[in-house]
Amino acid sequence: MTVDTTMHVSAPGRSAAYLDWLQMLTGAGLILFMWTHMILVSSVILGVGAMDALAYFFEATGMAQVGGPLIGLAFLVHFALAARKVPFRVEQQKIIWKHAKMLHHRDTWLWLVQAGSAMVILLMGSIHMWTVLTDLPISAAKSAARVQQWQWLLFYLVLLPLVELHVGIGFYRIGVKWGFIRRDNRAKGVKSEKVLTIVFVSIGALTLIRFLTLG
Repeated sequence: MTVDTTMHVSAPGRSAAYLDWLQMLTGAGLILFMWTHMILVSSVILGVGAMDALAYFFEATGMAQVGGPLIGLAFLVHFALAARKVPFRVEQQKIIWKHAKMLHHRDTWLWLVQAGSAMVILLMGSIHMWTVLTDLPISAAKSAARVQQWQWLLFYLVLLPLVELHVGIGFYRIGVKWGFIRRDNRAKGVKSEKVLTIVFVSIGALTLIRFLTLG
């Protein structure tokens, strides 16, 4: 007697493809935002005036008031879409952990790191956005005062590397999934991911140090 092993396997429908595209687009948008955000905030390294001038521009044009909530919405939508594939049940987590150890596949481990970091970023990122958006206008003095509190400093020392690691992996995985990174250029893609992560973590660390030294 033969057993039909395909009876529980269903082919993905068109809606799943649309949701994957939306997940990719929101992810790519958030990656671009995070890199841009880091560069803009790091303007404080050049001086308080540089950061305050940029902050004033975003306030005067309404981009902070409108863009902030939109980014928050994109953040939540992206998490909801990605959560479709995240194992939340303990049994599922045990299975995927067992498979990851058995396969010894780098991209599988990267996905686990990305999924795990997403849980922490969802909570900490929401706290950060709420704190900033409910205390407008943004200024170097306000940011420095917050970072100079040891609780917030520890908060950002955890959030910074997690976000940049998550973003770097996301950049790499988008490239792999949609064919920009292939077998023939995968080594280059891996190197780019590592370099980008190191660069932006370094920029973030220098920015935190600058905030700590502001009077």
